[in-house]
Amino acid sequence: MADQFLPVAVALLVAGVFTAVLLGSAVLFGQRTRQPTGAKTDSYESGVPLLDRANRRISVKFYLVALVFVVLDVELAFLYPWAINFRSLLDGGSMVVLWDMLAFLALVALTYVYLWRKGIFDWGRRRLPSPGTGDRE
Repeated sequence: MADQFLPVAVALLVAGVFTAVLLGSAVLFGQRTRQPTGAKTDSYESGVPLLDRANRRISVKFYLVALVFVVLDVELAFLYPWAINFRSLLDGGSMVVLWDMLAFLALVALTYVYLWRKGIFDWGRRRLPSPGTGDRE
């Protein structure tokens, strides 16, 4: 039983020694600076100068659109294998696979229509009604 774990133990030992050697050589031979310069403390993004502070707030709409993208990605993860195997599934004599996917796509389309009407995809600022022009009667 111990013979089976010997290669794993040796691999872990070699990985640990390799990590220790790399970290030790970085500490011994690495460049040391006492006072970081202004360029060192700046945020860095592909060499492009910053236009704004890096710690400013990001609109929630960005995250909502990111979530909608994830939903689209999951939809494609379901759709692709179905499309690849569609012909062989129909050869089995069942039209259920077609109706199942059409129902799924209809549900996803309705979800996107709902999100569109809710304004998830509207990145512009909405104007609030000025006082006195609301829906009051």
